[in-house]
Amino acid sequence: MLQQLLKNHKLILASGSPRRQHFFKDLGLEFTIQLKEIEEVYPDHLMAEEISDYLAELKANAFSELNPNEILVTSDTIVWHNNKALGKPKTKEEAKHMIASLSNNTHEVITSVCFKTNTSIITINQKTKVTFKALSNEEINYYVDTFSPMDKAGAYGIQEWIGHIGITHIEGSYFNVMGLPTHLVYETLTTIAKP
Repeated sequence: MLQQLLKNHKLILASGSPRRQHFFKDLGLEFTIQLKEIEEVYPDHLMAEEISDYLAELKANAFSELNPNEILVTSDTIVWHNNKALGKPKTKEEAKHMIASLSNNTHEVITSVCFKTNTSIITINQKTKVTFKALSNEEINYYVDTFSPMDKAGAYGIQEWIGHIGITHIEGSYFNVMGLPTHLVYETLTTIAKP
């Protein structure tokens, strides 16, 4: 089991996301949380998973030195829609506009995860297609005014009310849309920890 393989390693999760921290606990992993402030800016020419890969690696590279037994995990999630990345909204109006653009459409949620040790960097990513029904203005306004979409890429959480009433189809990993492709994280950590 992974917990046994990791017993001589120190796992560091560099994420303030309560959802990602919860996933690590659900996987039975012992970890510490370390955060470093970075400006999440990427070159304009990057597309889709290139953006989330770049940002996950940017977060990892903020940690310059790791001890030999440490494994640092960073992650980034974007919503990719109409050849454009939707990040976290800055205002309620922007959140409403984002959700309105996803209404009656299919978009991709892309999560990249970077694993950094003192000798290597491995970056993986996962895409999930999500389809929303046609949402009414009342539904969009209710969600944005009642819940907390400001800390979520694309201004929505699949596990929240809007996901329950609005999502008609999903193709790929559900947990990826929540912010972490847990099966890939498990596989990759197993590979890294194997002697």
